[in-house]
Amino acid sequence: MKHQIIAAGKPALGYAKTGVAEYLKRLSRYGSYELKHIKDGSSEDVSERLHIASKDTLRIVLDERGEKLTTSALTSRIQGWEMRGVKRASYLIGASDGHTETMREQADMIWALSPLTLQHELALVVLLEQLYRVATIQRGEPYHR
Repeated sequence: MKHQIIAAGKPALGYAKTGVAEYLKRLSRYGSYELKHIKDGSSEDVSERLHIASKDTLRIVLDERGEKLTTSALTSRIQGWEMRGVKRASYLIGASDGHTETMREQADMIWALSPLTLQHELALVVLLEQLYRVATIQRGEPYHR
């Protein structure tokens, strides 16, 4: 399955740039993981751009009001999508004011990385780390411990 991460705005903080680069490098050994940045803006504008950019994919909206999953549960969810034949999944990180209700309604899944509201750059690093952790679990590697 191809994984597409679409985020509003580009990381500006040093730790985020470094973390994003590190996890994308690690993920490159495990399959197709692509990061796309879209122009930041209002929730309405960003949600519209996210919807267009994620056309014909399984849409996972990252929102603190979403499902709270353990890493094991996330691994099972991704394996289930793969077993169902899902070809592409998009993980959507919205504007600083969050996603619109319409965007949440159009999602196949709403996932909360944390019950806390996370700064966008940090959320991106956490998402990539969790996808890396899932990939190592699927390969039976020890990183996830």
